[in-house]
Amino acid sequence: MPASARTTLFRIAIIAAMVGLLFSTGSATAASDGSGWEDASARDPMERVNRSFFWFNDKLDTYTLAPVARGWDWLAPKPLQRSITNFFANLRFPVNMVNNVLQGKFGGGAITTGRFVVNSTIGLAGLFDPAAEWGMAPQPEDFGQTLGRWGTPPGAYLVVPLLGPLNVRDGGGMVVDWGLSVVPFVVNGWILMGGGALSTVNTRAGVLQEVDDAKAASLDYYVFVRNAYFQRRQALIRDLDVDEPTTTEEDLYDDSWNEEPGD
Repeated sequence: MPASARTTLFRIAIIAAMVGLLFSTGSATAASDGSGWEDASARDPMERVNRSFFWFNDKLDTYTLAPVARGWDWLAPKPLQRSITNFFANLRFPVNMVNNVLQGKFGGGAITTGRFVVNSTIGLAGLFDPAAEWGMAPQPEDFGQTLGRWGTPPGAYLVVPLLGPLNVRDGGGMVVDWGLSVVPFVVNGWILMGGGALSTVNTRAGVLQEVDDAKAASLDYYVFVRNAYFQRRQALIRDLDVDEPTTTEEDLYDDSWNEEPGD
């Protein structure tokens, strides 16, 4: 990948983290798992700016990404979409393996390695997932989760143009994960950008109905996305099953989950 493109992505994540840190210093109180907030104002001190960026991202999605994703969903059969998802998930092997080990999940690291070997060979470069059928379930981890397991507080909530919702901890984690990934350093930049675009469209096609339903049901879609983001990241850090929701829509508007245990 061209050095200029790598530098641009690095700067986006670093600037987001630094800006958020300025607004979050002294305001965020970490819970025992590093995911708690003292109150809503500490969680989102940049709300006015965040809402502006959220509006931009939402319009870009509404008028560009979502229509393309609908066309792709109509054109591409579901097995092809699953294979593309599998392929890009397989490429995250270094990130998943290292972060499993850093969190002390050595079994998870071994399973991740086994999945990569099996799916890269029998699974035809990761297009298929025979490893899951053999009992080796995915073990996705990122450095933001690793920091959370170490007790690092999330920092301020950020909405970054094009990237979407983040927090300071996850923004810094993205930089580390980028360094852990081998692909950007061995694949031509144009091919990498094309692959990234395909992955983005394919992922968006998989949640078309879910996003439409959330927008229709939300009194404030910004608040819905913000709280859903924090709850999902909290669940990932605690190794809860994010595919089996345990909260209702009302919970996504409730700030009580931000309180530390015992409050």
